[in-house]
Amino acid sequence: ASPQVVGLLVMTYALAQLIAGPILGKLSDRYGRRPLLIVSQLGTFGGFLLLGWARTLPLIFLARFIDGITAGNLSLAQAYISDVTEPEHRAKSFGVIGIAFGLGFLIGPAMSGLLSQYDYSYPAWAAAALSLTSVVCTYFLLPQAIPHADEEAGPGGKRLGLLDWGAYAKYFKDKELAPVLIQFFCFCAMFSMFMSGFALFAERRFLIDGRPYGPREIGYLYAYSGLLGVIIQGGLLGRLVKRFGEGALARAGFFSAAAGLIALSVTASLPMLIAVFTAVAFGTGVLRPALTSLVSRSVSRREQGVVLGLTQSLNSTSSIVAPLVSGFLIGHAQLRAWTLVAAGIAAVGFLLKTKKASA
Repeated sequence: ASPQVVGLLVMTYALAQLIAGPILGKLSDRYGRRPLLIVSQLGTFGGFLLLGWARTLPLIFLARFIDGITAGNLSLAQAYISDVTEPEHRAKSFGVIGIAFGLGFLIGPAMSGLLSQYDYSYPAWAAAALSLTSVVCTYFLLPQAIPHADEEAGPGGKRLGLLDWGAYAKYFKDKELAPVLIQFFCFCAMFSMFMSGFALFAERRFLIDGRPYGPREIGYLYAYSGLLGVIIQGGLLGRLVKRFGEGALARAGFFSAAAGLIALSVTASLPMLIAVFTAVAFGTGVLRPALTSLVSRSVSRREQGVVLGLTQSLNSTSSIVAPLVSGFLIGHAQLRAWTLVAAGIAAVGFLLKTKKASA
């Protein structure tokens, strides 16, 4: 498939997720996390099943749309954690999801590369099998969390309808929550720019044995980043939150990521590149759980699903915009500009002041 088709497939999933995120979150506030989590996982299972069967582009697009329109796995899991975890322990608990991401980032691409040697549909079948496993585990192992059906009000006390986009927008006017949501968007945009553009950047900037960096070198660096993420979120995050708090940790994460990206603009050697990845990995490793915890603590328990659904929509928006910006800048040989734009986004997140969450 051409890069344009691949880009449209990514946008199809992200746009569907953008619309569905807050709606699935709101439904989970009303009916409980577990039923909606199962629906979301079934959608992912169905999407991958169809992707494995697909032999035409329309079916591939339909498969990604189905997965996207039911894509609430992450935000619903985070809302469930918020329901059953005390506020002071949430960042550490959200870090467990980060560990899962890190391990998936290490294992998933390797499995896909191995299976695709036999047939390009095999990675989709494997993903469908894993999704079905998650459905079974959720159904049999996850207890129901108590929904808050009689307490459904957004900022200002207005009851939220599922398609009341104006009421959703009011969360961005809340003085305590809005800065954290903007910080979360800055994190997502910076991370999306880095992940979507680094392979192209490295191919144009770095050489090994006289040839440009290729998939092997990029894969090693991403694996190193994933390993650091597991270490940070598995062993260090809880102690860092306990000592410094989520707000200070988030600002340190933005600072570290911005410094790493600025250094990347002048990096010309492998040791310096490893140092850059270390700084960026630390920043991204602490930012997602710290900011997610701050978001969850800025609203009452009855609003966890809808607000964490909004964070998923922010992530989807960044997944649409950031790769386009990266592609434009790198495609026009603006390599340094690419690093500095990503660093500037991280700097905006660093400069934003947030109030201490009380929920």
